Amino acid sequence: MSQPQLFKKVKRLFWLLKHFKIPLIGYANPKIIHLDEKEIRVKIKLRRRTKNHLNSMYFGALAIGADVVAGVHAFYFGDKYNKKVSFAFKGMECEFIKRAETDVIFVMNQGELIEKAIQESSKTGERINQPVEVTVFNVDQEVVATFKMISSVKCK
Repeated sequence: MSQPQLFKKVKRLFWLLKHFKIPLIGYANPKIIHLDEKEIRVKIKLRRRTKNHLNSMYFGALAIGADVVAGVHAFYFGDKYNKKVSFAFKGMECEFIKRAETDVIFVMNQGELIEKAIQESSKTGERINQPVEVTVFNVDQEVVATFKMISSVKCK
């Protein structure tokens, strides 16, 4: 399957996930704006649903974005290798650098780590834990938060 076809398929799977399996993700309404084997970028708009009482991005919305950006690569590589992937997060560490008072972009450029974890799990049949880093930018390209997510994948 070509890169554009795979991107389109993953976007459709993500739409189904956020509307039927995990509606809280659908409530924040993140959008995949870029996806390839190395990098993913997801945007969440600052609006009534994602704001806190200080008119900045609510912690829960930021956590949803980090979850999505670190998790979509598991779908991507599972589909690429025709593997059924069981995916969860084992841990999360975050640092808030400044208030996110605009729309935000979540970036994770460690797709190769997720790919290796899926390949290793496919060979061993074991659950593999892989830490990845997510950076959150505002519209002025300033870093507003960083997340360290421990992705846990197992191929069935």
